[in-house]
Amino acid sequence: MIITINGKPGSGKSSVAMLLSERLNLTYIDIGELRRGAAKERNMTLEEYNQWGETTDETDKDVDSYQKKLGETRDNIVISGRTSFYFIPHSIKILLNVYTHTAAERIFNDKKLSQRNEAKDIASVEAIENALRERLRSDAVRYKKYYDLDVYDPSHYDLVLDTSTISIEETFDKIIEFLQSKGLIEGRS
Repeated sequence: MIITINGKPGSGKSSVAMLLSERLNLTYIDIGELRRGAAKERNMTLEEYNQWGETTDETDKDVDSYQKKLGETRDNIVISGRTSFYFIPHSIKILLNVYTHTAAERIFNDKKLSQRNEAKDIASVEAIENALRERLRSDAVRYKKYYDLDVYDPSHYDLVLDTSTISIEETFDKIIEFLQSKGLIEGRS
């Protein structure tokens, strides 16, 4: 089984993917961390890296090829990434939505905020909210330009959840219920 999880920043996609990995004994792969690492290697924030990506496919092509290869060669994985569903079309595709202000509050309160390398100005919830809007805009430009793709179009997904008012554990439970309803897993791990 391959599960791909996309979600807006702050929706809980990485946390939920880690939980699924742990409880279903799947290997976890975080595409966002790969991109953050690539940005850091170039002394850029993720925001700067994404903006650069609007002018070159260099920021996306390696990670996208990697995702496609994962889908062709691996099984029993859960992948957190914006385009993972697209490059692994036979995966179980999940989208997590969240209100931007809620996402900004979550990110601001994240103990790992300083490690996220999101943007230069992360001093307030409002600054993070502005950075998130910019990130969503930049992502939309890149994915439309390179793949003619709207990664937040719900029609691409098998399951769409709004996590604005539910916890990671509740999100996990809803995904487990969905997997059980499709006969993909038997009981809760």
